[in-house]
Amino acid sequence: MKIHEYQAKQLLAKAGVPVPKGIVAKTPDEAVAAFEELGGTIAVVKSQIHAGGRGKGRFKEEPEQPGVVLVRSADEARANAERMLGNTLVTIQTGDEGKQVNTLYVEQGLDIANELYLGCVVDREAGSPVLIVSSEGGMEIETVAHETPEKIHHIPFDADGGLPTFQAVKLAYRLGLPPNAVKSARKFLVKFARFVVDNDCSMAEINPLVVTGDGEMVALDAKVSFDENAMFRHQDFLELRDLSEENEAEIKAGAAGLSYVDLDGNIGCLVNGAGLAMSTMDLVQLHGGSPANFLDVGGGANVEQVTEAFRIILADDNVKAVLVNIFGGIMKCDVIVTALLEAYEKVGFTVPLVVRLEGTNVELARTMLAESGRDIVTATDLTDAAQKVVGSLSA
Repeated sequence: MKIHEYQAKQLLAKAGVPVPKGIVAKTPDEAVAAFEELGGTIAVVKSQIHAGGRGKGRFKEEPEQPGVVLVRSADEARANAERMLGNTLVTIQTGDEGKQVNTLYVEQGLDIANELYLGCVVDREAGSPVLIVSSEGGMEIETVAHETPEKIHHIPFDADGGLPTFQAVKLAYRLGLPPNAVKSARKFLVKFARFVVDNDCSMAEINPLVVTGDGEMVALDAKVSFDENAMFRHQDFLELRDLSEENEAEIKAGAAGLSYVDLDGNIGCLVNGAGLAMSTMDLVQLHGGSPANFLDVGGGANVEQVTEAFRIILADDNVKAVLVNIFGGIMKCDVIVTALLEAYEKVGFTVPLVVRLEGTNVELARTMLAESGRDIVTATDLTDAAQKVVGSLSA
């Protein structure tokens, strides 16, 4: 689950991590009021979307204008708010379609002496969270890793014990910070590491992380996402969710208990099991097709879930054929076919449907399909299924 920059900074501040003072604005008038409340001399107006690269991004209607702007007057704050709100911002992370800006964050200007990078992710090989720092703040960390990997430093730390002070000091010196900034960095890094663990963050990134002229470390930006499997511990975070930033089909799938990811292909896939779903997509691609989605209905799919899965798949105008690939283990094949045929009646199909079944009661299930009288193509194995669904596009 992703949240906006301003929401991440509110949580960071609550955890004792220093952030600049900022005010949320949803109208030009609110942007002006925020600028004046922040001192009325200098501020930064930031577009709020779930994507990085906003400062280097450009608006579709005004491609010369970025998504983050420094302003020095109330008039400038108003003018930028007017052009940003309701406009579509395209960044390296949004793709060409971009995202509409509905909210702004007006933030105080700082005396910046140095820009750094700070991130934290879970290192599954190490079995622990790991802090990643770099002296190259303001740049995409992927670019730094490719061009100057020696400028990236990382330290795994224990999730229960947190980041030890000595490790924080070690990172500060690796960044080449002056002595007057090391004390601030030590406190900042320890609190940031604790924030990541306590809030079950799957990823947290501050880029740029800045050191001010008086040696204080401050989070100038913040990008945070949470592990959705841990949301039962953070029910209050659910109110931070911005559904306008999420894919509508993925929202519907989540509500139905389905694992769904929207893709840009033309073959819809309905599969039980994440590994099998990935293999199905690979085989479709191998035989010249392009998957329109990842969809795992799980091992206990019922009629309602299968029906909703078909509705979601067929609502995509790009879908020109559907492949159902089921391995019946806990879920018996005849139960799946019963659900499939009922869903077929409720939803209706206007595109080819290919079904591959294997596992418990598979012969009974195949007989049920053959006797259904429905225009359903059956396949003997996954390769056969992939070839048939791809071939149906040119039939």
